[in-house]
Amino acid sequence: MEIIEINGNRWQKYVGDEGQDVYIAEFVIPQEELLGKYVDDSYYDILIDGDADLYLPPVCDMVDQATCDHECLSCMGEDRVAFKFRKNVFTEDEQRGAMEGLWEAAVESNNRGMAAGPRAEQNNKRDWVTPYQLDILEYFEAGQPQDITGGDQLESIKKKHETAKYETRGEVWLRSKIEDEFGYYTNFMPAAIEKMLGMPVHEAQDYAKMIRTKFISGTSYASPLWSGIAGFYGRYPRIPYGRATSYVDHNREKFEKSYPFARKLEKEFARLLPQRHGFQQQFADRLDNKFLIGEDTTFTTITVNTTTKDRNARMACHRDAGSLNAGFSNLTVVTRDGMDWKGGYLVAPEVRVAVNVRPGDLLLIDNMRVIHGNTPILPPDSGEDKMLRMSLVYYFREDMDGLGSWDYEMTRRQFVDDRRLNKEHPLWKEYWNGVSPGMWSEQEWYDYLTSKMGEDTLRQYHPEALEVKSTLEGFFS
Repeated sequence: MEIIEINGNRWQKYVGDEGQDVYIAEFVIPQEELLGKYVDDSYYDILIDGDADLYLPPVCDMVDQATCDHECLSCMGEDRVAFKFRKNVFTEDEQRGAMEGLWEAAVESNNRGMAAGPRAEQNNKRDWVTPYQLDILEYFEAGQPQDITGGDQLESIKKKHETAKYETRGEVWLRSKIEDEFGYYTNFMPAAIEKMLGMPVHEAQDYAKMIRTKFISGTSYASPLWSGIAGFYGRYPRIPYGRATSYVDHNREKFEKSYPFARKLEKEFARLLPQRHGFQQQFADRLDNKFLIGEDTTFTTITVNTTTKDRNARMACHRDAGSLNAGFSNLTVVTRDGMDWKGGYLVAPEVRVAVNVRPGDLLLIDNMRVIHGNTPILPPDSGEDKMLRMSLVYYFREDMDGLGSWDYEMTRRQFVDDRRLNKEHPLWKEYWNGVSPGMWSEQEWYDYLTSKMGEDTLRQYHPEALEVKSTLEGFFS
């Protein structure tokens, strides 16, 4: 065993049974404040660039501590694995299939929440409301209070934001409404400040409130990433049936090119983490295999992120949501035609470790527990035109446990569509999506399901329907 100590933080280091480096962190630094923020090289002390395992600190009770020899590897199980990293797992052909089958699944997205990170001042003609502007509005809404030193509060706000890192809450200005008020949009805020300074305090308060309520959109946005989902989804309140993602629905033949890649990943997952794979297999066995990638893996879903000179897929610090707690997530990156990138290390700041994942490598990571984000993804030395990176995260969506058969879920889908398109339906109205509260326990659905799939299917998924029928028949007999 070797002890590594950097800046007061300690890791135990061993040689594993495959010759890999095995690290056990003796600490976890709480880093909740990093969620939604980017990390750089200052957030790690160890960079992993070869086969390696990283374990979180052991959980020891008082008896364990009394007899501890301080060699923690003997206490480590798969429940303490933060990640396992292996180099050169995938062949060129497997990577090519993944690239051809999944690249187009990534689209420009504003729906990645914390992972999207801080926002630039303007993006896609959308002008973010800056922290400086919000502080100015709050100052006038509060009645223009004096600085605690008696100085100019407006000047203090300006100085505060000269050095502050730029982040917003995702609010955007309504350009057309501002132009109606001021006759122009660019640099309207200085004019608004001058106008409010010339008003009585109470009028300036009302005017600042008006700016906030009238000129700021009620919709919150995230920074755009080139990201998408391939595979399958569970039910959702507005879409109450299991289904293929839109990309798979429209590109099934292309999607199937990625199956050899998924099967290799499945094999390595089972080999490296047999217990966690076993848990995930139990869930997969309960699911109709038409909802599984390749129909023979334990993965239901893939997050696809792409980066080129014109696309961004750098992730801010986040924990992933939605994947199976008992299972594990599987991260890989691929490229093509000799294209490349620099940086993009995956950083786990709580244990001060980063991983340099390169094309063909595999990173099995507990991404629901471990906060993680990327360092900047930069062009290679050959130039930005040669920059290309696709990252893939394979997982089992927890909300898919409990779905019915593929045919049953498709019948639910057809039922929703038939209701939506039926203008004679008593609930129909323009733009109705076909969904209503309690619809899955109503006679309309029971009759529809019986007509499409028979009474045996009704009995399998809705035995309560037949119990109600039997009770009513007894009552009226």
